Amino acid sequence: QVQVVESGGGLVQAGGSLRLSCAASGRTLTTYAAGWFRQAPGKEREFVASINWSGVRTIYADSVKGRFTISRDNAKNTVYLQMNSLKPDDTAVFYCAAERSTSVVPGTRSGEYDYWGQGTQVTVSS
Repeated sequence: QVQVVESGGGLVQAGGSLRLSCAASGRTLTTYAAGWFRQAPGKEREFVASINWSGVRTIYADSVKGRFTISRDNAKNTVYLQMNSLKPDDTAVFYCAAERSTSVVPGTRSGEYDYWGQGTQVTVSS
């Protein structure tokens, strides 16, 4: 099994940046797709971005396109989410997830992912 742990959340002003990290242990991530999801208070968990096992294909939610970048370093068994131009609407708990998949196209639905972290809080003040 894979265990994933998120880090890098915090409080930032609108327009600022944060980089989230998702460190995996237990197994190498080289055969796993990874995704970031978020859940704001009172709302359902939503897709943010995903990356396939090799890192050549990424998918983003419309709400974060052009502002967020997902990447991975398989040598470090870590997936990243660089978040720029943050808005108060980005305030949420961000979750990293992994699924065993060598598909070219990474998943965008939470049900496709088997392994989840505990989440890291991101708060954007106006």
